[in-house]
Amino acid sequence: MFGLRTPKAVVGLDIGSSAVKAVELKAAGKTFKVIAFASEAIPPDSIVDGAIIDGAAVADAIRRLFEHKAFKTREVAASLSGNAVIVKKISLPVMTEAELAESIYWEAEQYIPFDIQDVNIDYQIVGAGGGAESKGTMDVMLVAAKKEKIADYTGVIAQAGRLPVVVDVDAFALQNAYEANYGVDPEAVVVLLNAGASAININIISGEQSVFTRDVSMGGNAYTEAVQKELNLPFDSAEQAKKGLPVDGVSFDEVRPVLHAMTENVLLEIQKTVDFFKASATSDRIDRILLSGGASRTDGFAEAVAERFGAPVEPFDPFKKIALDAARLGLSPEAEAAMPAAAVAVGLALRRAGDR
Repeated sequence: MFGLRTPKAVVGLDIGSSAVKAVELKAAGKTFKVIAFASEAIPPDSIVDGAIIDGAAVADAIRRLFEHKAFKTREVAASLSGNAVIVKKISLPVMTEAELAESIYWEAEQYIPFDIQDVNIDYQIVGAGGGAESKGTMDVMLVAAKKEKIADYTGVIAQAGRLPVVVDVDAFALQNAYEANYGVDPEAVVVLLNAGASAININIISGEQSVFTRDVSMGGNAYTEAVQKELNLPFDSAEQAKKGLPVDGVSFDEVRPVLHAMTENVLLEIQKTVDFFKASATSDRIDRILLSGGASRTDGFAEAVAERFGAPVEPFDPFKKIALDAARLGLSPEAEAAMPAAAVAVGLALRRAGDR
């Protein structure tokens, strides 16, 4: 999941519950440029809470993505999130890489609520210990993902005629995209908040280290369902109304309070994550919050986040330093509309085949 970069580029494929997005990058000096970008909607309920329900529909959407001839490589990096993925920072006695490789499965069993045989495990030392304050321990970031979930995701990619070579975690892909576009401020505590259709990925980073991650099982679909229920609309009309688009017999003034009430519910969940982080961190400050994902553009969401957490909030620009020429790429209007929500796909495209 983490690993060192090797030269072989991959397509970053973000398989979301409302759309699949793909990005291919090429090195350009010290940064990168986009050589291909596409987005395809997937039918509602094809993916529910991160679980692929209709593999054929998802594979078909991925196949349509790659009909765009600009994509040069067959190798794909994808990512997972949700309750089938566990990310935990654990403290272990200082040991060598070889000793850690030998003992990690025994250590992991204490922290993972699944049978150890049912998961794939990866890890990275994030604090090597050795200092006087370390008391002979070191910090290790432990990641476990259910083999069944990995097989579902790699299966639909293979079904679409592509080769899955890297499986990452949404929160870490987000961090990759952040570092490539914004650099690393060793002093800053930054919250990356990616609000998709069915989940919100939260990654709190200090300098270049991820110090806390969590996935909240709420997202844009919860807003649509609230509008649907409150205003007695079909799902498609509620989806339009949520975005401020005209719907017969409904004004946005009626929709706005429903959206704001749902944002309060979402913020309660985000607050739990931030409170937990603050309770376990040496500092309780947050220097900036970057928002990505389609649901983060819901009316009043950014303002509510800023007010709740008292920190500057800005939209995450996944192409701030990565060059993107939409006209030259001949992007469809749908693809252009999906660009602000491409942070996870960009982070995945920065990975390399052969990464651990």
